[in-house]
Amino acid sequence: MLDITQTPRQGTARRDRRAGAALGEPAILRRAALAAWAKLDPRQLVRNPVIFVTEVVAMLVTLLAARAAWLGEAWGFQAGIAAWLWLTVLFATFAEAVAEGRGRAQADSLRRTRSEATAKLLLRGDDRTLWQPRNATELRPGDLVLVEAGDLIPSDGEVAQGIASVNEAAITGESAPVIRESGGDRSAVTGGTLVVSDWIVVRITAAPGATFLDRMIALVEGASRQKTPNEIALDILLAGMTIIFLIAVATLVGFASWNGEAPAIPVLAALLVTLIPTTIGGLLSAIGIAGMDRLVRFNVLATSGRAVEAAGDVDVLLLDKTGTITLGNRQAAAFLPAPGVAERELAEAAVLASLADETPEGRSILAFARDSYGITPRALPAGAKVVPFTAQTRLSGLDLPQGTQLCSFRKGAVDALLKGAGAEAPAGFRDAVDHIARSGGTPLAVAKDGRLLGAIELKDIVKTGMRARFDALRRMGIRTVMVTGDNRLTAAAIAAEAGVDDFIAEATPEDKLSYIRRAQAEGRLVAMAGDGTNDAPALAQADVGLAMQTGTQAAREAGNMVDLDSDPTKLIEVVEIGKQLLITRGALTTFSIANDVAKYFAILPAIFVASYPELQALNVMRLASPESAILSAVIFNALIIVALVPLALRGVRYAPIGAAALLRRNLLIYGVGGILAPFLGIKLIDLLLQLFGIA
Repeated sequence: MLDITQTPRQGTARRDRRAGAALGEPAILRRAALAAWAKLDPRQLVRNPVIFVTEVVAMLVTLLAARAAWLGEAWGFQAGIAAWLWLTVLFATFAEAVAEGRGRAQADSLRRTRSEATAKLLLRGDDRTLWQPRNATELRPGDLVLVEAGDLIPSDGEVAQGIASVNEAAITGESAPVIRESGGDRSAVTGGTLVVSDWIVVRITAAPGATFLDRMIALVEGASRQKTPNEIALDILLAGMTIIFLIAVATLVGFASWNGEAPAIPVLAALLVTLIPTTIGGLLSAIGIAGMDRLVRFNVLATSGRAVEAAGDVDVLLLDKTGTITLGNRQAAAFLPAPGVAERELAEAAVLASLADETPEGRSILAFARDSYGITPRALPAGAKVVPFTAQTRLSGLDLPQGTQLCSFRKGAVDALLKGAGAEAPAGFRDAVDHIARSGGTPLAVAKDGRLLGAIELKDIVKTGMRARFDALRRMGIRTVMVTGDNRLTAAAIAAEAGVDDFIAEATPEDKLSYIRRAQAEGRLVAMAGDGTNDAPALAQADVGLAMQTGTQAAREAGNMVDLDSDPTKLIEVVEIGKQLLITRGALTTFSIANDVAKYFAILPAIFVASYPELQALNVMRLASPESAILSAVIFNALIIVALVPLALRGVRYAPIGAAALLRRNLLIYGVGGILAPFLGIKLIDLLLQLFGIA
């Protein structure tokens, strides 16, 4: 997996490693072992038809073994089969319990972040001094609460007044505070997070028990998990195979009775359990739970397993340009003087116009002038008058006293500066501006006392490694689309540099929505990341909508996934996790079916060799006796589930290769491996049984 070096991602990777290590923690395994016994309840197992049939068969063989012991008949062989059938069921429930156990461990950690905080309920929304204490659990949507430095935000809401620094480590795991303010796309706040400076008035949006933290706990515990369409389809297939083999084994009784002595019921029970797909039946639920768990460990919450599964099938990916594909802060890259103006004169004027500019762009101009021309920025001269940037003028600068006059230095949008100066741009200057736009940059004009000096090229830097990541997505068969508000020239230049397949320039919410609908009408699945209220319609329309935790309430409710780290590039990893889930399910299904085919060669000759000596030719494993063959197959059938539990939880490694190559790899590794493993495993168990004189 390719990486973009950013601190939030590194923090996520550390949490991912800690969570992965937690799989082998004794506390989780002990809890999973107890939960596995509880899951033996037939009312729970009936949801898994393959394992339910195995449990019913285990009950039947147990009763037959008990009957034989009561009558003084030989019962050891039957008891051995019954014991391993019960272990098969127990190992299958253990796989699901371990997957759920990791989620419960995370849920316990989240619960510890909840506090029965006392909220400061405002009696009048326009007066911060009039409030009364109220238990956080009694708050209702629409209530206004005051949250000051040191207070926990009592419930989910939106900032109605004020601005504050909030520590969201309880939710995201990152200790760096974030700014939350009224209006805009940074107004949503989450219950259980801590205000570390200033104050805010929060309008409550969540009902009791329905907060974001409550939903997180329910999701990671699996309480809200629904089976996905692919899981349901595979369940139906497995149930159908189980019914077919059940009928086939039942008819063997009559066929064998007509032809001679019928096999004993415990032997037929062993045959049935080794024929039906118990391996994938026991692991299917664990695979689905582990897929959602991998997202949670990556600090992404999916509202349903369907969203995770859809991520694996996505073939169109919409990504914002600013902050996702590019660094987001435009930086000065060149000074382009107008005809008749020296570069240094332009640089000195640009520095003076930027002295009071505290934006990242303004600071980058000072840094570029220092590095390229040796012009060291100084403090504001005495008597200087700062001209701040406004949306109306789109200009900023400085009025500097020189003698008895004021000398004005301005920088800003080209058309705004030319209009303010009442000047016409020379042809050379226009050519330079067009060149900046075509190369993906943003031009800023610079003037002194109304005289045009030239332009500053601001360039939005594409993040390191983005082209390689988009190449990897292309190999997956995913089309990448950059969404930006820039003009077409700038958008085309950035798209070419980043390596995306398409772009939407000067994008409006309607443009995003219509693009998604067109792609879906062509049969494509679309994923999109967003954080603003204007992104909500597109997030709701997309098959996978990744909303940012720092975004607005509307965006979080519209998406079917929430990224707690608010990193839009994580959408790429979400797609990879979804594909890993589908590949893991397919690989283990392939292994299970191939595994069952190989087991036929062990158990069928053992059952019928007495009636049909010719079947001895199929005993390619050269197993010692029919009893040893049957018991070895049953034991292997149980142990292979345990052996595959780590793979089901960890997932099959995903590589961005084509579908044909992926199919060949799975057939070679899991198909051929599924055939060879039983031959080796059953033979080894047979030798051990003979060594200890068990069969």
